[in-house]
Amino acid sequence: MKLLITGICGFAGFRIAKFWKERQPELEIVGMDNFIRPGSETNREALKKLGVSLVHGDIRCASDFETLPKVDWVLDCAANPSVMAGVDGKSSSRQLMEHNLGGTVELLEFCRKHQAGFTLLSTSRVYGVKPLAGLKMKQQGNRFVLNEDTEHNIGVSSEGISENFSTEPPLSLYGTSKRAAEFLALEYGETFDFPVWINRCGVMAGPGQFGKADQGIISFWLHSHRAKRPLKYIGFGGKGYQVRDFFDPIDLIPLMEKQMSCSDPEAPRTVNIGGGNAISVSLAELTEWCNDRFGEHEVAETNEERPFDIPWVIMDSSKAIDYWNWSPTIDKETLLESIAQHAEQNPNWLDLAVS
Repeated sequence: MKLLITGICGFAGFRIAKFWKERQPELEIVGMDNFIRPGSETNREALKKLGVSLVHGDIRCASDFETLPKVDWVLDCAANPSVMAGVDGKSSSRQLMEHNLGGTVELLEFCRKHQAGFTLLSTSRVYGVKPLAGLKMKQQGNRFVLNEDTEHNIGVSSEGISENFSTEPPLSLYGTSKRAAEFLALEYGETFDFPVWINRCGVMAGPGQFGKADQGIISFWLHSHRAKRPLKYIGFGGKGYQVRDFFDPIDLIPLMEKQMSCSDPEAPRTVNIGGGNAISVSLAELTEWCNDRFGEHEVAETNEERPFDIPWVIMDSSKAIDYWNWSPTIDKETLLESIAQHAEQNPNWLDLAVS
């Protein structure tokens, strides 16, 4: 098996490539990255030592694919992953679409040419902002939970957001770019007869993540708390009750192995992947954990409202559990502790990630 991983020096691409190669040394991995993400260059040497073949290339550029070898499968981990992309002044709307949509077109053309399978790492942000923001919540301890005494939209339950939840815009430019990429991938696979799998991922987290407030929030919070940098609860009463589930991307590897070997035409092509209720946390709970681990640190409160903010997202992975027998193997405490240890061992990590 020869595998092309795009965005291989970003957090998800690197972590998947590293652990997959360590687990299966015979697996041939070709990695492609344009290294525009601050910090990504730090992962280059570790991959080379594992025998990963690295290509400095950009998925937006068709000519960068011309010298790539034929592969059996493509795993797309390359994206601008910020929900604020295209509207925050740090990247333009055109750049966002070129990366997340135009780049997908080039990858699918590559798959068509070589009859390679394609796996897209998509996102929970393909679900509608307005229905998510409108979910009826109640406070339970230091977190929001779904108020099950009220009627909710199709595709939501105490287990989380399922694949049936609305994907109608508005989603954010980021969410729409990934939803459009999903459509394109499925259409190309059907038209040109190569396998396509779409894994809609919740928040990813783990040691080595280039955490920022708008992406990699779990790692950002732990690194910032340890370094006693300013932190702030924003919106929803300013108490930090908003909740996300999370998981380590290496838990995707067993799932993707099953998908790559699957020949069942009825297998679900799109599934939600997340930590579920068991691996979820509110910002207030995360602060409590950090206070115990690193010592007390005050967090500011504000009622400021921001576009695209939502109070609660738990990914309902029932479809993946039922069909693929998939579930995350790294529990919440282990995952948080691994990030905390990385923060202690790399005290300047936040500076590297935003340089």
